[in-house]
Amino acid sequence: MNAPITASVTVAADPAQVYALITDLPTMASLAEEAHAMRWTKGTSAAPGAVFKGENRNGSKSWTTTCTVTDAVPPSTFAFDVKSAVFPVAHWRYDITPTDGGCTVTESTWDRRAGWFKKIAGLATGVSDRDSANAQHIQATLERLKARAES
Repeated sequence: MNAPITASVTVAADPAQVYALITDLPTMASLAEEAHAMRWTKGTSAAPGAVFKGENRNGSKSWTTTCTVTDAVPPSTFAFDVKSAVFPVAHWRYDITPTDGGCTVTESTWDRRAGWFKKIAGLATGVSDRDSANAQHIQATLERLKARAES
């Protein structure tokens, strides 16, 4: 597997509170850069095997993904695999580590697309450099998460 795109932020909030925000799909959709809606399609909360649909946008481009929860360990870990139709797209993971006065949240993603799929995905999403876009999106999401958790 290739190296992850990852970033961290320190949040002055209880890890359990931050975990609850990350695993609440409407909240995460409001914090994420491309996702504008997420809904459970199998299960009703973060648990291994639960599935949610992501509705994503970038300008005039829109697409959906199917996400299967792989790890859900309150208040420390939430992770999921992303597919487009039957094709692997990515793995996303949030790690929450307690600190004095709050926690550190690390968001990571691994690109799992086959080489041939990257060009098609770039046309569908309007993003040809997914690694750079995800690095920017992770920073934006973490800053929004910090602001929401500390408000």
